[in-house]
Amino acid sequence: MFKGFSQMRCGLLGEHLSHSYSPQIHALLADYAYDLIELPDADAVGAFLKAGSFDALNVTIPYKQTVIPYLYSVSPAAKRIGSVNTITKDTQGRLIGDNTDYAGFSYMVSRSHIELKGRKVLVLGSGGASLTARVVCRDLGAASVTVISRSGPDNYQNLSKHADADIIVNCTPVGMYPKNGVSPVDLSAFPKLEGVLDMIYNPQKTALLLQAERLNIPATNGLPMLVAQAVEACKLFLGTEALPSADFVETTISSVAKQMSNIVLIGMPGCGKTVLAQALAKQLDRPVIDTDQLIVERSNRSIPEIFERSGETGFRDLEHDAVIDAGKMSGVIIATGGGVVTREDNYDPLHQNGVIWWVQRPLEKLSREGRPLSLSGDLREMYARRFPLYSFFADRTLVNQSTVEAAVQSIMEDFQK
Repeated sequence: MFKGFSQMRCGLLGEHLSHSYSPQIHALLADYAYDLIELPDADAVGAFLKAGSFDALNVTIPYKQTVIPYLYSVSPAAKRIGSVNTITKDTQGRLIGDNTDYAGFSYMVSRSHIELKGRKVLVLGSGGASLTARVVCRDLGAASVTVISRSGPDNYQNLSKHADADIIVNCTPVGMYPKNGVSPVDLSAFPKLEGVLDMIYNPQKTALLLQAERLNIPATNGLPMLVAQAVEACKLFLGTEALPSADFVETTISSVAKQMSNIVLIGMPGCGKTVLAQALAKQLDRPVIDTDQLIVERSNRSIPEIFERSGETGFRDLEHDAVIDAGKMSGVIIATGGGVVTREDNYDPLHQNGVIWWVQRPLEKLSREGRPLSLSGDLREMYARRFPLYSFFADRTLVNQSTVEAAVQSIMEDFQK
């Protein structure tokens, strides 16, 4: 970390920034203040820049081109790209625009091992991030780079003429928090696809990346780009050429990814998910989201009352809504109901930001109190029916048959790797 810059006022300028992890990253880089500066429109951006109450800025969607007219000068790299994501001041206080996204996106591509040379690349979106992606793709030898926008000759209505695309780069905010679960394109329409590069990092796996995972297509999110460009921006902020090691960049990516990741607990009713979640929360200083509790609070009814009035189908609908909202969060512990796996559409919301732990416990030790299905049915039959579903959902398994402390320690050791 660079120290001695605590008097500097830095930040990120954008329209919607609740998803941003830039403050956490810059806190690892230097000790300057780094604020999120949400502005509603171009006029507000202009007024803010003219006021000059900052020392250095990053700029994100949708203002990477908006800021350019307010700058005294723009670096050759930013001119070439046509987009600015970093603003500093010269010795006379004049605003200087630069672009560190080039270095960030180049790092993201290199790290992914997705080959661009000789490939047909589709770039989704036409904003500032798209400008950077186009230049990098061409510099890395792409055979062709086609921009897909909402209008123009290449758009989302005539994607079929680009079914031979090898690489897709998503530079749109489609699927970004809080509008998770939507995708700009259907990857099954591209049978030759070799790689997907999504600049979004929250959620960690967008709907686009989840589909790539299902189709076994190599893919990456935008977190490596975010970290790598932040390192370059920090150097510009501080006026230093000092370079953190490559290990530092990777360590930072890993650290932020862990901060963002959820721990999700699934398993049979009464296996101890709620107790484990609360114990983990104390150890990791994270909030707990209990989907059953969320359902009760929203419906103002107990679980048995919901089953009595609406049946299992009604309960599962409420549960799915709770899972969608819980899964959007980052850095939390999610305890689910025992039957959450009975709906396949609960998988993506839980998986997008989370490592899913299957908590296993001997059937004779399962608590049945307050659990309608456990009280009314055969637990062995239920377990046999749900076993393949738990197996499908789970990234990890934990046998919970000794102490809570031992179970928590097992999860924490794996999570910290």
